[in-house]
Amino acid sequence: MPPKRRLKSDNEKPKKSKSENAPPEVFTHWLMKSEPETRMQKGVDMKFGLEDLKKCPEQTACWDGVRNYQARNFMRDQMRLGQSAFFYHSNCKEPGIAGVIQIVKESYPDHTQFDKKDVHYDSTASKDNPRWFMVDVKYERTMKRFISLAELKVLHLEHKQTGGPLRDLALFTRARLSVQPVREEEWQYILSLEDQEEGS
Repeated sequence: MPPKRRLKSDNEKPKKSKSENAPPEVFTHWLMKSEPETRMQKGVDMKFGLEDLKKCPEQTACWDGVRNYQARNFMRDQMRLGQSAFFYHSNCKEPGIAGVIQIVKESYPDHTQFDKKDVHYDSTASKDNPRWFMVDVKYERTMKRFISLAELKVLHLEHKQTGGPLRDLALFTRARLSVQPVREEEWQYILSLEDQEEGS
């Protein structure tokens, strides 16, 4: 529970800002990060790139292992069946957007939190009171061209100056999140980059 505000007097109540009165923003597009290159953690290879998803049965997999509360909340509270996400390759030689995936199952408890042998085991979670959730995603398509982090960063910095659509892109304003919201204008703009040469 947040601390109570100290009022100057009983009659002088603080005015709510516009942001406090506004309903929470609802998102329908996402960016989901995964590692396409081998990285061993406790003897387990954490590699899972877009090509790995394509090799899964029905090109579908659960998006397990998320251990950030804000990322979890996006998956648990806002992700809905049929929504699309960018599959983003992270922690690799060239990070960036590799493809598009679709949410095919809404949130349910992440089984890895209960498995003592799993690198994502959480001793504080129980099946009666799960702490972590996941969704199922399905491969939709590979991007017409790879949209690199470097390219997106140049555009983000430019758009911060000009008020362009990528000015507040979560990839830079909430960089550490593995599951990030993407606004409609951001989504459409990034898709438009597929048909342009980098830097054009």
